[in-house]
Amino acid sequence: MEIRFYQTTSGRNPVLEFVRLLSADLRKEFSQATSLLEKGEQLAMPLSRNLANIHPGLHELRFRDKSGIYRVFNYVKLRQAIYMLHALQKKTREISLKEIAIIRKRIREVK
Repeated sequence: MEIRFYQTTSGRNPVLEFVRLLSADLRKEFSQATSLLEKGEQLAMPLSRNLANIHPGLHELRFRDKSGIYRVFNYVKLRQAIYMLHALQKKTREISLKEIAIIRKRIREVK
């Protein structure tokens, strides 16, 4: 399945911009995870978590190193693509309502 990265109306790519700031090890983990997704593999915990409670088809890729915990949110659009929508450094247990609003807005834009 094709991996696509969300682009803002101004042409920015927030997920790739975020990933570029990660350590080399985390960038490598991200690259490996996206390669598995492209091959159609179903990823599971601890690398990936289904977030259907927020929106059907939403998942998060989970990464961690000594500098923190990171999440990349992706939306599976059936038989078309996997959209990398949003990324953040996780500092709390829950995903904030502000972050959820961003993710939902971007899902609407790629539907």
